Amino acid sequence: MSDAVSVIRARLPNAAPKLGLILGSGLGGLVDEIESATRLPYTELPGFPHSTVSSHAAELVIGRLAGVEVAVLAGRVHAYETGEADAMAKPLATLKGLGVENLILTNAAGSLHENMGPGSLMLISDHINLSGRNPLIGVEGDQRFANMVDAYDPVWRSRAMELAKAEGVTLREGVYGWFLGPSFETPAEIRMARTLGMDAVGMSTVPETILARFHGLKVMAISSITNLGAGMTGDALSHHETKDVGATIVPQLTKLLRAVVADMAAG
Repeated sequence: MSDAVSVIRARLPNAAPKLGLILGSGLGGLVDEIESATRLPYTELPGFPHSTVSSHAAELVIGRLAGVEVAVLAGRVHAYETGEADAMAKPLATLKGLGVENLILTNAAGSLHENMGPGSLMLISDHINLSGRNPLIGVEGDQRFANMVDAYDPVWRSRAMELAKAEGVTLREGVYGWFLGPSFETPAEIRMARTLGMDAVGMSTVPETILARFHGLKVMAISSITNLGAGMTGDALSHHETKDVGATIVPQLTKLLRAVVADMAAG
């Protein structure tokens, strides 16, 4: 058992979350939806990274969402902060150690389609890794050859689309492209991404999905669209916009997540 798991068990001996969530830029307000929450700062958890991004908290929150016990990583560390794709390896291993079997990832992303503008939600169907990096580099043993076919569970995706329709939430589906960052993409890179079949781009999620699949977790991921890609509007991009628009999406995303979490527990 890892040191971080031991610290959590000492604080919450009866915690048994089967579902984990990771919150993206501007989406920290979702933490306020967690009931009976216990907050553990990353600084109290051995081996956990420290986020340097202003819109990311750095705490593990364990409580209940839609009546279901969950473990929420409120704030992620990106590969661009450390130079390493395995920045979230310890938190993901800790979730696994706590008994988490299913993981929902959220992020803020830039859309490559004018008809999927800021304020939209996109369910990730697959991803393209443009970073040239992988969080499993250096891991020994055959388990490192993680299967990435249906990395984003197709049964969950189908249910999410049905639940979104039932809840009156507009949810699109598409391919997410991972750029390393931290600078935003160039207009030429956005044109390339569109040519390669990407529907949205961002700087996270892919390494966490790879790590989750390495640990045998089922994965669902949802992008909150905060802007159109570089060069599509003529406007400059900024992290300030990402945070502000991301916050406005929280109510719709919360509505969808409550329905999804309850459905997962029932199923």
